[in-house]
Amino acid sequence: MHVVDSVFVMPGTVAAPRGGILCDLHNRYETVRETLSRIDKAAREMGLPNISTRLVEQNETSDRRGPEVQYLEIFAVSIATHHMLIAEGVKPVAIVGQSIGELWALAAAGHLSVEDAARLAVARSQVLTQQGWGGKMLAVGVDGRRAESLAELINHPHLVLACENAPRQSVISGPEALIEHVERVADALGWPSLQLDVPHPTHTPAMAQAARALRETAPRVPYGAGRWRVRSPWMGRDVGDDDPVDLVAGALTARVRMLHTIRELHAAGADAFVECGEWPVVTKFVEASIPGVQCVVPLSESDPVDAVRALVADSTDVGTFRSRLAAPSSNGDGPVVRVSEPAPAGAVATLPVADLLTRTAVPAPAAPVSYVAPVSAPAHAAPAPPAAPVTVAPVAVAPAP
Repeated sequence: MHVVDSVFVMPGTVAAPRGGILCDLHNRYETVRETLSRIDKAAREMGLPNISTRLVEQNETSDRRGPEVQYLEIFAVSIATHHMLIAEGVKPVAIVGQSIGELWALAAAGHLSVEDAARLAVARSQVLTQQGWGGKMLAVGVDGRRAESLAELINHPHLVLACENAPRQSVISGPEALIEHVERVADALGWPSLQLDVPHPTHTPAMAQAARALRETAPRVPYGAGRWRVRSPWMGRDVGDDDPVDLVAGALTARVRMLHTIRELHAAGADAFVECGEWPVVTKFVEASIPGVQCVVPLSESDPVDAVRALVADSTDVGTFRSRLAAPSSNGDGPVVRVSEPAPAGAVATLPVADLLTRTAVPAPAAPVSYVAPVSAPAHAAPAPPAAPVTVAPVAVAPAP
């Protein structure tokens, strides 16, 4: 059996997983059963229900819903998928997480325990709920430069470009009234947009208060170097000797540069990306950013284990992939590409696909997925004439504190 070198990608805030999604993995793998048991124990200690029950049984109901349960269910699905991949011989050269998915990546890599990751996820949710600001996030079907210019047009310190996901998908975060105004301007410009259904809009300076509260109240947890390399999309480097509480708090106000992270890893030799989630989310960004790259979403297949085993069987050239990736450094600032082995030349990054977020192996859930909007890329054609000027009317918004 070949050992596959891949980049594992962990989704952030997505729709609640469907009931029974982990039934097969729970029955097959002892590591999955053990990990879910540890998450359940941590949840009960925090006054929450068992997380695994709904995910293992064919049960679509839960006695207590809320953002904390939703986050822990997403975590359980991600970490269970990770353990299945490892058990089947798929070894990551790096793990990347989108937004709170970076916490899942840290736990999967062994930087901190599963229990501490669960506690930190709940602590994050609680400080965000307590702040309770009236914010929204808007996905816009344009590149980051245009999305940032649109946010700057309104000129409010809390309205910012929050995520650069793909060449033609960015996310703006800010006060609800301003997001609605941005949506109208985007529509006037002919830019597709969609408000995201997330419990806690983040990645804006408006979250500074919540970030401070998390640093002050979250228990400091033991952490170490970890077994696998973790690449941070908001820091733009590998995670090294970084306190997990500071990492999670810092991300609340920072921009997530997933597009740049994906291209860096691909330039360093990564040619396979495996999503540790139920649906294609981060891998949709990968496909749009690097046409032709191999993406696998095991849980979206009718038989996830067979899909992974097919990936392993199809891997015939792992040596080249491994040699082009630099080993993680102690402080996370090591080179991405070895000087003696440059990444292959060639254009990376136009977006030839028109179904950025619509193609899935099985029907997508009805609930909207955060940080993902069904934005279709316009067909290639002659450049359109400049859009007519858009008048931006003043919007009354409470001044920033």
